[in-house]
Order: sequence, then C-alpha cells, then structure tokens
Amino acid sequence: MASTRLRPQLPAALRPPPTRPGGPAPPGPTERAKEAGISAADWVDERTSIAGGIRWMLFRKVPKGTNWFYTLGSATLFAFLSQAVTGVFLAMYYDPSPTRAYESARNITNEVFLGEFVRGMHKWGATVMIVLLFLHAARTFLFGAYKYPRELTWVIGAVLLILTFVMGLTGYLLPFDQRSYWATIVAANITGTGPLAGPYLADFLRGGAEFGATTLSRFYAIHMLLIPGIMAALIGAHLYLVARLGTTAPPWLKAEPEPELREERV
Repeated sequence: MASTRLRPQLPAALRPPPTRPGGPAPPGPTERAKEAGISAADWVDERTSIAGGIRWMLFRKVPKGTNWFYTLGSATLFAFLSQAVTGVFLAMYYDPSPTRAYESARNITNEVFLGEFVRGMHKWGATVMIVLLFLHAARTFLFGAYKYPRELTWVIGAVLLILTFVMGLTGYLLPFDQRSYWATIVAANITGTGPLAGPYLADFLRGGAEFGATTLSRFYAIHMLLIPGIMAALIGAHLYLVARLGTTAPPWLKAEPEPELREERV
C-alpha cells in the first residue's frame, strides 16, 4: 500500500475565513493587499496631510500648446536621481585615499558585480545631465519663461547649472589617474586666477596652498555630501516655484480674451 504524504497546514493567521452558505466569497490575496495598502496610505495621510500637497503638485492647469519640450526639466531631474543612486553604490566600494583610490576604481570596474555598468551609468549620466540642463535652459530662455513672475525660478536654475559643473569637476578627480590628476591641477590653477575670491576658492578646493594628500578627500566630501545636499534643496525650491507659478505657453500661441470681453470691445 502506497504511503501518502500529509500536506503542511497553514498558520491560523493565513487561513481564509470560513464562508457562510449563500454569503459573499471572502476577499482574495489581491483584494486584501489592496485594502492593506489603502489603510497604510490613509494612516500616513491622517498624520501628515501629505495627500493635499501631492494633489497640489500633480493636478494643476497647464497652458495650451504644452509639448515634449516641457519634459526636459523632468528628464534632468531623472538624470540627477540616477546620478545619486549610482553614486551611492560606487561609494560603497570607493576608497578616497591617494594610495588606494585608483585601485578601488579599478576594482569597481573589473571585479565588482555590475560595477562596470554602474560606473558607466554614472560617468555618462553626468554628461547627459549637463546636456539636458543646457537644453532645458535654452527652452526656458526661448519661451520667455524667465520673465515676471518667474525670475527666481530662473535664478535657481542658473545656480543649479553652476553646481552641476562643480559636481563634474570634483568627480573628475576621484579615479585619481594621471589624466584626472593633472586636469584638476590645471582647473584649480585657473580658479585661482579669478578676481578677489579666486585665490581663496582655489585654496578651499585644494585643501591648502598646494595640491596635496588632503585634496582628494576634500573633493570627495564636496562631491558626495556638500553639492548634492545643496542641489537637492534647490531642486525642491525650483519644483515648488514651478508648481506655484505654473509654466508659460509657447511664444507662437497668443492668449485669447474671454467671450464677454470681446463683446464689450465690439
């Protein structure tokens, strides 16, 4: 006689409730997961009132004629987030010391799982972000979106562009090979020739009067902590102003007066 194996019983918490004769069927796993997600969202919203802010950011009027040119800002934001995520993974294996920096960069590329892919995303993502920033700024300028009342939005965007350049400069030294070493020395010397604040800014970047062992750790701290924190705060302010003031219509579209105003003019 063949032996039969007993199936293990589910814990009581995971067993579905018994159905009553003629009653509705109990909710399935999908329905229970959906209800749990809604309950969790309601719990968070009751304590933070975050739903109103999300609706204010997402559900707003957009001008007539909005097209794909208006997605350049969102694409730049996505590039920044990609740089932040890949930078965190690279920082897990990078050693910011003059004697170990190059070897740690080589180890990321050749030994770490998907290290070459993540490093390539971070390297080329920096170029893509700068290109997208220029395109976004050009679209803003050509569409006249820097005029009243959006001057502060334009100023914050210009500061973000400068900070992106500083991010690229500080990140260029981190592999610490011959090319990045001498290119950074040239960049620091050029910075030192600036009027008034130039020499002080160059000393701040180098961590002293000369390019030394502390320069690499100084660039690493600026690249990983200082600039990303400032950029995150300015991006938040930039998005707030965009949501509050709205966007401008393309210059080839002209505003049409309301019908009642037309009748009064006639």
